[in-house]
Amino acid sequence: MSDKAQVKAIVGGYVVPVDGDPIDGGTVLIENGKIVAVGTAADVEVPEAAELIDAAGSWVLPGFIDAHAHLGVHEDGEGWSGNDTNEMTDPNGARFRAIDGIDPYEPGFDDALAGGVTSVVIKPGSGNPIGGQTIGVKTWGRTVLDMIFAEGVSVKSALGENPKRVYGEKKQTPSTRLGVASTIRDAFTAARNYAAKRDHAAGEGKPFDVDLTKETLAKVLDGELYWDQHVHRADDMVTAIRLADEFGYKLVINHGTEGHLIADLLAERDVPVILGPLFTTKSKVELRNRTLRAPGILARAGVRIAITTDHPVVPINFLVYQAALSVKDGLDPETALKALTVNPAAMLDLDDQVGSLKPGLDADVVLWSGDPLDVMNRAMRVFVRGREVYHFDSEAGVGVTEERRYRES
Repeated sequence: MSDKAQVKAIVGGYVVPVDGDPIDGGTVLIENGKIVAVGTAADVEVPEAAELIDAAGSWVLPGFIDAHAHLGVHEDGEGWSGNDTNEMTDPNGARFRAIDGIDPYEPGFDDALAGGVTSVVIKPGSGNPIGGQTIGVKTWGRTVLDMIFAEGVSVKSALGENPKRVYGEKKQTPSTRLGVASTIRDAFTAARNYAAKRDHAAGEGKPFDVDLTKETLAKVLDGELYWDQHVHRADDMVTAIRLADEFGYKLVINHGTEGHLIADLLAERDVPVILGPLFTTKSKVELRNRTLRAPGILARAGVRIAITTDHPVVPINFLVYQAALSVKDGLDPETALKALTVNPAAMLDLDDQVGSLKPGLDADVVLWSGDPLDVMNRAMRVFVRGREVYHFDSEAGVGVTEERRYRES
């Protein structure tokens, strides 16, 4: 999807790169969907042919990232017919892929843009010990093929109440925490044996039957894919760490509700946490220690945090509000912005594409009416890969998203 204006300059705004110092009256130069320069008006040479975008009075930030969402696979307002989050028929669903269930026309994508969210990592649900493969997409595009920016990100896994409830009701393994951990352990052991046999066959020049489930887990063992571990309770987080130690994969804690209870351990082990959702009730036992103080506690202990809505559990346009209220409860404001941008990008190796305003990254840029951590401010203009795809119509009081559907001229 190309934009008619290939060179754009966002000028005169309060530019917040996030990974660098703010620039009052700064310039962000965009060419062919990428950021090519960020600096003061004196430092950035703007070509005569560039389209000038006046950002005076605005805060200019990178688009936010929700690193744990179910956009498109759990559609808003669709009920059963639009919920493809969980294939709860096989405890080991490593071969399942979130991309196969994404509908880019569901309204959650428009809500994301209204909240300044331009990138999401869409994940299968948490009903299985091993739920499937995730994918990084932009929040605007006409098809999912337009939207992909990171195809191989991670594999979703779950510990705790969800999988033991799902399979316990079926009267099959796993129905306990013991069974859930055993399912994961058995799957990785089988994948490790499979990889050894596959590599031996390749060395011998012999044919070998491909198993997509084991191939996926072999990529986790090889470090090609992260292990996104759904986990709420502190003791389950320790189980997650033990399993990661046993098999040597790259672990990212997702949800981490009781992470603040073991913040020192998570910091010592350098385990990143995608924290949230933070606006829900304590609807199950695992959530009884949920608190908006957790982001600040974890960050001060030295844990790298990101904040998630787990959309549609919390509407994705509320992502920044969760960060703002975390600041109210002790999170440093600078860290709060990092938890929406550079941190989720870095913890999943996406920071060569998204997460800050710097040359070489995708031109996902949002013009805010002021500090986004002030809940009275809003996203006024949103650019995805340099293309303006959303603006807030102040006169009408509504947000306007660029049409996704094909229309005959």
